[in-house]
Amino acid sequence: MQRASAAMLPDGRRMHLHHGPIDLIVETFGGDQKAACRRAAARFETVLDELVSELTELRCQADAGRRFRGAVAARMQKAIAPFAREFITPMAAVAGAVADEILGAMLDGGEFSKAYVNNGGDTAFHLTGAETIRAAVANDHTAGITIDAGQPWRGVATSGWRGRSHSLGIADSVSVVASDAARADAAATMIANRVDLPANPKIERQPACALSPDSDLGDRLVTTGVASLDETEITEALDNGLRYADILVSKGLIGGAILILDGQTRMTQAGQSLFHTEGEMTHA
Repeated sequence: MQRASAAMLPDGRRMHLHHGPIDLIVETFGGDQKAACRRAAARFETVLDELVSELTELRCQADAGRRFRGAVAARMQKAIAPFAREFITPMAAVAGAVADEILGAMLDGGEFSKAYVNNGGDTAFHLTGAETIRAAVANDHTAGITIDAGQPWRGVATSGWRGRSHSLGIADSVSVVASDAARADAAATMIANRVDLPANPKIERQPACALSPDSDLGDRLVTTGVASLDETEITEALDNGLRYADILVSKGLIGGAILILDGQTRMTQAGQSLFHTEGEMTHA
């Protein structure tokens, strides 16, 4: 396996960290950026090897009694714990947990007004004072998420059948804001699974293991195609996901969610202050 790499991007502000399937963009503001980047690179060096050493267990159904040696794996386990009565594995939180871990390393020993770690769109961030962070909403160029330092949310993640990972549902995307990126990652996965029309013949599905032999989803059917849906079907699927997302908000597990399917959008009422339609935003 190739070694982890770290390189500053041409803008001189952001650093790119890469190792195997993991690609991170990191940046800090208001502190010693070079020192923060050194800490991030040093911690990143061993993250993938640590995950691989416990990968078999990380691909198994959640078990509250399971303990992991690695710090990232422990973050994954904690993030999925509230969903353990349903089917979920720690892998549902891997991207967010890696972002949280590297952010923690960057901040350790330094004071920064703002910092973030973007792991393919799943982002952990640090905010103080009057700082804010803005993020684009996948599959909707008119929508964005804005979070300020006075709010308790420090992670955002997106899931859906068109994304990097397989989904049991048909959402084009579900973006979630939560206390950290690992929890947002797990919740986005679970909400996206609920945006669905079970047994609808317009939806193509295949066993996850047929697409990825090592998938943590095993032989569960994942979405591979969605034919044109009518308005009633779109509404039903989105409402299925929104009801579940509202439950997570009521339990304090997430700050809010925005669900997108076939050009239509739904968002949790409690989190509407987090979302806006002021044009496409990027992590900043």
